[in-house]
Amino acid sequence: MTHFAASPGPPRRVLVVEDDPTVAEVVTGYLTRAGYATDHAADGFAALDRAAEFRPHLVVLDLMLPGIDGLEVCRRLRRAEDGPAVPVVMLTARGEEADRILGLELGADDYVTKPFSPRELVLRIGSVLRRAEAAPPAAAPAPVLRAGDLSADPGGRRADRSGRELALTSREFDLLVFLMRHPGQVFSRDELLHRVWGWEFGDLSTVTVHVRRLREKIEDDPAAPRLVTTVWGAGYRFDGGSAQGRSSDGGARP
Repeated sequence: MTHFAASPGPPRRVLVVEDDPTVAEVVTGYLTRAGYATDHAADGFAALDRAAEFRPHLVVLDLMLPGIDGLEVCRRLRRAEDGPAVPVVMLTARGEEADRILGLELGADDYVTKPFSPRELVLRIGSVLRRAEAAPPAAAPAPVLRAGDLSADPGGRRADRSGRELALTSREFDLLVFLMRHPGQVFSRDELLHRVWGWEFGDLSTVTVHVRRLREKIEDDPAAPRLVTTVWGAGYRFDGGSAQGRSSDGGARP
């Protein structure tokens, strides 16, 4: 069997929220073999209790749960967080695009549709965690990006506007940094999916939802955006002016 190693250092804690005992056993087994510390909750209320006690680095969250469903769990997790949002990878047996979009709108970082490959899930979890914890080498810290009263610090993985810290998810932060590093350039949803998410293919609505959520947090009027604008038929462009510390090679990496 192929093993997937977690990041070096103390084991990352992953909370698996899944009411199907067979699926939960398989997922926790693969994660444990990959070097993660795991915990399990079988319903929505237990998930909130375990999250408060276990303090996971990431939550694997099934949408269909007894008690309260995964969407409500995601809402409550977001309301309960005082610091950076814990990454969430959704599991869903639903095929409807609307369910996936709603989960992404609530702040989920990724989703996997059942039936799924446990190995792929472990890889997706590793990718999300690497992005959430990414920092440049200490000898060459990435400069803070600024555009007017908006700033993003890639090293500290924090963004603020007018001195007020923005509550961005890991993917929202990566998207903002990538766009700020390329002001005035237009990127299609396909390009953003590849260069920010690191996916060769996927659901383009993922990008649409994250752009909308990012606008809600950085724009004065999200309905008439001035920073992240839409170029009809082409994609999205950051119009916030020159950003300090632009990279020359394209910012976000898979």
